[in-house]
Amino acid sequence: MAIPRQLPNAITVARIPLAVVFFVLLLIAGTFGMDDIVMRWVAGVLFVLAISTDWVDGYLARRYDIVSDFGKLWDPIADKLLTGSGFLGLAILGEVGWWIVIVILIREWGITIHRFMIVHEQVVAAAWMGKVKTVVQGVALSWALLPLHTLIGLSPWVIVTQVLMIAALVLTVASGVDYIVAQARGRRTTT
Repeated sequence: MAIPRQLPNAITVARIPLAVVFFVLLLIAGTFGMDDIVMRWVAGVLFVLAISTDWVDGYLARRYDIVSDFGKLWDPIADKLLTGSGFLGLAILGEVGWWIVIVILIREWGITIHRFMIVHEQVVAAAWMGKVKTVVQGVALSWALLPLHTLIGLSPWVIVTQVLMIAALVLTVASGVDYIVAQARGRRTTT
């Protein structure tokens, strides 16, 4: 079965408007005096669907040998927009500490800016630790965004949310350090 060569890139690009729609729905569900569980479920499910497309586009690109520099550059950016909007939304709603969100966003956008600065020299694909970090962030955010506390109770949901957020924070920082070290070693060998 042949698939269009640009399908993985189209899926990647589709995550960008999905991130915006998700963010708006999340804020509507939790602000303006509206604690709308139905809207929160809609926002949470939309996030889960959108973050799942990260696996789909990567699988298609590798399976059909249509990996592109565009995909290598824009896939992590689309991921960061989606996960960043999730972290930011949860912080705005007071469900995740701002300090966690600030550390994660500084690391995420710092690496992204660096990737754009060196794109004319090389396109840096995500390393294995960055991929693990994205999966853990996706799991942590999915858990926190879905109003599962209505099913299992608030206390267990809060505890699991905190553990997952700390795991996401630790992996985010560790993968950032790994990226910086790898880039520094690469520059030393080429200069």
